[in-house]
Amino acid sequence: MPLPAITSIIHRVTGIALFFGAVFMMYALGLSLESEAGFQESVNMFEESFFAKLIAWGLLSALIYHSVVGIKHFFMDAGHFEELESGMMAAKAALAVAGVLILLAGIWVW
Repeated sequence: MPLPAITSIIHRVTGIALFFGAVFMMYALGLSLESEAGFQESVNMFEESFFAKLIAWGLLSALIYHSVVGIKHFFMDAGHFEELESGMMAAKAALAVAGVLILLAGIWVW
């Protein structure tokens, strides 16, 4: 399977992950808006819990990848990178950019 097809499939998977991950983030938002104690509990959850940080980084990673590859898809919709060679180059570039941004997000979260 060519790399552009793989990046497209992962783009769809990250979209699904973002949809279901929004449940966790809505819980954290609701908790933080309930009261001052709820806000502090939400802050503590993200500061102290390895699992919460892992979920946050996973959702940020999915958002970053989905956004970067989504921009590549916009260019493809405009008629660019449609040939196999240029599509392969665009897929590699999108993976490289997303990888760097995901690593930076990991540094920021941890």
